[in-house]
Amino acid sequence: MRDDRPARGGRSDRGDRGEIFGRNERPVRDQRSRDDQRTRGERPARSERRNDDRRPRGERPFRDDSFLRSERPAHGERAAYGERPARTTAATPDGAARRGSGGRSAEFSPRDGTYSSRGPRFSESRSFDGERPRRKPPRAAPQAAAPTPKTPGMPEREGERIAKLLARAGVASRREAERLIIEGRVKLGDDLIETPSTVLTSLRGVTVDGNPVREAEETRLFAFHKPAGLLTAERDPGGRPTIYTALRNALPEGAGRVMPIGRLDLNTEGLLLLTNDGAFKRELELPATGVPRTYRARTFGDISQAQLEDLIEGIEIEGVVYGKIDANMERRTGRNQWIEMTLTEGKNREVRRVLEHLGLQVSRLIRTSYGPFRLLDLPKGTAFEVAPRDLENFRRTLSGGKS
Repeated sequence: MRDDRPARGGRSDRGDRGEIFGRNERPVRDQRSRDDQRTRGERPARSERRNDDRRPRGERPFRDDSFLRSERPAHGERAAYGERPARTTAATPDGAARRGSGGRSAEFSPRDGTYSSRGPRFSESRSFDGERPRRKPPRAAPQAAAPTPKTPGMPEREGERIAKLLARAGVASRREAERLIIEGRVKLGDDLIETPSTVLTSLRGVTVDGNPVREAEETRLFAFHKPAGLLTAERDPGGRPTIYTALRNALPEGAGRVMPIGRLDLNTEGLLLLTNDGAFKRELELPATGVPRTYRARTFGDISQAQLEDLIEGIEIEGVVYGKIDANMERRTGRNQWIEMTLTEGKNREVRRVLEHLGLQVSRLIRTSYGPFRLLDLPKGTAFEVAPRDLENFRRTLSGGKS
């Protein structure tokens, strides 16, 4: 039983408060008389309470503090859904109203003699009728409008975008032409062309940097043997020589402005195709076109033909997936060998990265063919124009036979 436990204070109930009990010995609580004098701060034993003073657990002694309490539902009762009692304020001794919670002033209620915060609650507002206000649903994120369907009866657009016309005329690539337009360097007569999406039927009256643009010529294709040490770019901020330095003397007169199809690294040599048609250039560069490119690489290291044949399934290097590569060992001298590789994607530095991933050091890289066009014995730094009939036959093999 609970009353059999020794008292917490560990002192005697015989009046001798100096007596010390042994360890784990404690006096029985109910032996202490209620009339005994207790020192200040000493709690009475629980068993001293009279039976008639015992109250059900949870009941509090009656206090005349109605002026401090507001009306609230009795114990066990629950307020209606969405309602809560108004916050009250107590009156100060001098009768002045005390401010309620939230910093709002209080009002006196003659019905129950209490003070309540000013302003209606949700349960008192007519607009809610005793119901909890509903939260507004989250606003949906703005979405782009659906594309407008084409009207079957509308005529087809006449002309082409000016950026495409400039690329076809050999002024610049389509992306470069868009940059020229944004920079305000392209005009139609005296009017400035402000957007690359401007549609024109011809380039008549169009100028770039004040120079008139000639109408688009027939597509032309040139083969150039790029030496190592030339940058495949129109200009270099660092002042390094570019392919255009060598093309000044390599191209025939009247060739006009040409653009390289794809790129060769600074130290890569071999066949580089050039054209005056920006759309044709872009078509050949796309991996989806699937134009094969063949390279010969002189490497140093240990490699087997079986390892090279595994590249036909493709390979992933540092998160970059390279498509199938047809690789073969040409000849070997000790740990030096020539490897021929044919691929169709032409990703940035693809050949060098694949060979270095296999543990080889590349000392020389030559592109020997691009599609049906071959380098053969073309001297370094020289170029020739592909015959129009050969170019037309080649274009028929692209894009499902469209020329």
